[in-house]
Order: sequence, then structure tokens, then C-alpha cells
Amino acid sequence: MIRCLDDLYAAVRGKETKSIAVAVAEDEAIIKLVKQAVQKGIARFILTGDEKRIIELLRQHGLEPSDFEIHDCASHKEAAERAVSLVVQGKAHLVMKGELQTALFLKALLDKEKGLRGSNLISQITVTEKPEGDGLLMFTDCAMNITPTLEEKKQLIENAVGLAMSLGYQQPKVAVLSAVEVVNPTMPDTMDAAVLSKMAERGQIANALVDGPFALDNAISVVAARQKKIGGPVAGQADIVLVPNLQVGNAIHKGLTFLSQRKVAAAVVGAKVPIVMTSRADTTDTKLYSIAIATYVS
Repeated sequence: MIRCLDDLYAAVRGKETKSIAVAVAEDEAIIKLVKQAVQKGIARFILTGDEKRIIELLRQHGLEPSDFEIHDCASHKEAAERAVSLVVQGKAHLVMKGELQTALFLKALLDKEKGLRGSNLISQITVTEKPEGDGLLMFTDCAMNITPTLEEKKQLIENAVGLAMSLGYQQPKVAVLSAVEVVNPTMPDTMDAAVLSKMAERGQIANALVDGPFALDNAISVVAARQKKIGGPVAGQADIVLVPNLQVGNAIHKGLTFLSQRKVAAAVVGAKVPIVMTSRADTTDTKLYSIAIATYVS
């Protein structure tokens, strides 16, 4: 079981080194990240984009261009499609977003004929370490799905449970988040939480304990759960927190990063392979952890 984010580095180095196809690599921040990941021994990289500029940046940062497979592409669209194609063809294990628009990257990724679309929707999972106890804590979805429906929330849970199991959590505890911890018909998120809990109880969501609604404190703090007299195996001990919408998830991700300055990784799952897709505002550590978690579970 991966109990903290730093454990990922040693765990990844103990496995086959995975190759990542980077869509639009001609960016200084991307090349710096590639250099750090290579130095840590957590991935190899295939670079797509403006070959001349990529070679120039590699040399500027003390890297030998001949150590990398580089695909010259005339446009960002072509680079995104080439990076995805490399994974489809089995020439790379993973795909990573470089310096291009997210919509353009996702269009290539989700192409029904040539992309990496999976059976579930694609979702983002923010991974940090539990403030109480031992292990990882995951929040979903913090970056992609704006206002998920009940069925989409079920898929978000399934995606997160799949990631958790890949990290060694055999029956992860899932807390469905709301502002309160009681079912209130005037608050649709609490109704969804009750339904999702019953779905898991009836086997419609497998390999997880799902309960809710929970407010954030009693989802992740045993002390808070006891003070409010909330029982059950999930209360205060969640491994996964399902947020009600993107606004809440985004605020949690940014709060962990910039207010609490906690260690954070971002995992994008639901496609045929894990995807590395971070924000320019993310810290270097977050970007490296995100690469490590994607290579570990691929």
C-alpha cells in the first residue's frame, strides 16, 4: 500500500520505467519537469511538437537531444494527435499534456476512432495525505466535471475506487460530501449521497464502502465525527471524498496547495491509460507526484 506520496518514487523505481508521450513539449516549464522526472528515474519521455525548439530547450537545460525520441509536428493539434497515437500504437505507456489548450488535448484524447476514450467518463482526482491517521486521501472531481449527475457521480466513485485499489487500498471508504450530514430534500446533494450509499449497499458500486452525506470535517476527522455522534465505518476515516461539484472540488484542491501547502498529486483517470494533466500554477512537487502516480498505476 502507498501510504504517503513520497513512497511513490521508490515504488515507481522498483517497476519497469514507463514512457510518457508529451503533447507540445516546446515549453521551458515542460522541459524542466522532464529533466527532474528523468533525474528521479520515474519516467522516460517521447516529445512531440516543434522539434527545433524542443532541441534548443533540451540543450539549454543540459539534456542531450539524442536521449529523447522527438516527433516534429506542425501544429498543436498534430502534436496532441501524435502523442495519443503513440499510446494507441503501444509505443508509449502514457500521455501527458504539454503547453497546449486543454480542450484541444482532450479532443485528441477522446476521439472515438483514434483516441483513448474508456467506458467511464474521464475524471480528475486530487491525492493528498490524511491529516489524521495513516494513508492517502483522495478528492474527486476537482478539475473536470462541472455539475455531475447521479449516474456521473457513480462513475466518479468507480474511477476513484479503481485508483485507490491500484495503490493498495482493497476496500476504500468513500464519503459523499455535502454541507450537512443529514438527508435534506431541499438539498439535492444530500439526496444523491443517500442514493449512492444505498447503491453501494446493494452491490451497484463494487469494492467500496460508501456513506453520506458528510460535511468535510466529519468525513476526514474521527474527532469531528464523534463530536457530532456520526457512526459507521466511513465516518472520519474516508479514503475518498466525492465532492458535489467542480466549484467545491477546485476550492479544495487550491486550498490544499496554496493555503495548507500540503503535498498534492493530480490523477486523471477513466481513459484507457492514466493521463498526466497538471496546471501551470501547480508546484513542481505536485507535477512530479502526478507523473509518479500515473506511471505507478499504469
